[in-house]
Amino acid sequence: MESLEIPELTSEQVEELCAIAEKAAREYVTSKVPSKRIETLNISVEAEGTKPVTVTIDVDVVLSPLMKDFDVESLVEEAVKEAFASVDKYLRALKCHSKK
Repeated sequence: MESLEIPELTSEQVEELCAIAEKAAREYVTSKVPSKRIETLNISVEAEGTKPVTVTIDVDVVLSPLMKDFDVESLVEEAVKEAFASVDKYLRALKCHSKK
């Protein structure tokens, strides 16, 4: 991901960033698979540092045996991409506000 010139993040902003990323990943997975077909959905978002901030996103999905032909690996990859896109959007919004 490219480097953004953002202000140093507060602990509240880091928490919000993690919550936004987790929500984006969860919404992506549940938009592709009915919740009753999801046996396990664990999403972990960690942010280290405040400037620069390093974000790590892990998505673990176990689907019902009825979904045996579903490509879980692609689902996880896309969920992580969505989460990083939401992080990028959040950080760009912070960058804009910091210039005012």
